[in-house]
Amino acid sequence: MTKFRLSLALLSLFTLTACAAPPGTWGWYVIDPTTSAGWTNITFLLRGFSATIQISVIAAVASIIIGLLVALPAFARSRWLRLPNRIYVEFIRAIPLLPMLFWVFYGLPVVLRSMGIDLNIDPFWGAVITLALSDSAFTAEIFRSGIQSVPRGQAEAAQTIGLTRAQAMRYVILPQAVRRILPPLANQFIYIVKMSAFASVIGMAELTRRANELVVTEYRPLEIYTLLILEYLVLVLIISAGVRWLERKMNADESR
Repeated sequence: MTKFRLSLALLSLFTLTACAAPPGTWGWYVIDPTTSAGWTNITFLLRGFSATIQISVIAAVASIIIGLLVALPAFARSRWLRLPNRIYVEFIRAIPLLPMLFWVFYGLPVVLRSMGIDLNIDPFWGAVITLALSDSAFTAEIFRSGIQSVPRGQAEAAQTIGLTRAQAMRYVILPQAVRRILPPLANQFIYIVKMSAFASVIGMAELTRRANELVVTEYRPLEIYTLLILEYLVLVLIISAGVRWLERKMNADESR
C-alpha cells in the first residue's frame, strides 16, 4: 500500500504542477487521451510494454539458470573448482552494463566470425544476452548466500537417510534456500526491468526508445518522459505485488 500511495502522490504532484504553471509552460496536450493526437501518442508509448516485458522475463530466467550454475561450484571442496566461480562473479560485476551491451551487440559477432561462425545479433537478443550475463553474477551471489543460510544440519540429515550430496542439494537445501532468496531475486528482476531501458541505444523499440522517438517528433521531453516514468512505476508496482503474493503463498504452504 505504501508504494501505491507513493505512486498516487507522484501523479498528484505532476497534476498540481501542471495546473499551477503559467499558460504555455506545459505541453500536456501531447499525451492528452481526450484528443486524437494525444491518444495516438499514448498508444505508441504503451506498445513498448511488450518488448520491455519480453526482454526482462527472458533475461531474468536466463540469469537465474546461469547464476545457479555459477553458484554451485562455490560449494565444492576443491579450491580449483571454486576458482571459476570467483573469477566469473568478480569479472562480470566489474563491467558496467552499457559497455557490455555495446561489446555484445557490436563486438561478439566479430569474435564469432573470426571463429567461422556467421551470426548476427539483433537488438532484442543483444539486450537479453547482456542483461542475463550482467545480472547472473549478482544472482549467483544471491544463490550462494541463500544456500549458505540453510543450517548445515539439514545437509547432514539428508545424507544420513541415504541421499547423495547432489540429491540433498536438489531436494532439501535448494527448496529452503528459494524461500530465503525470493525477495532479493525480485529486486534483481526489478533491476532488469529498469536496466532494459539501455536496449534503446542499440535500436530496440521498447519503452524508452519509443519515448525518445516521440520526443524527436513532438519536442516535449518533460511531458513524454513523465509518462515514461509512470509507465515504469506501474510495471514495478505490479511486479512487487506479484512477488508479495508469491511470498504469502509460499509461507502459507510452509506453515501447513
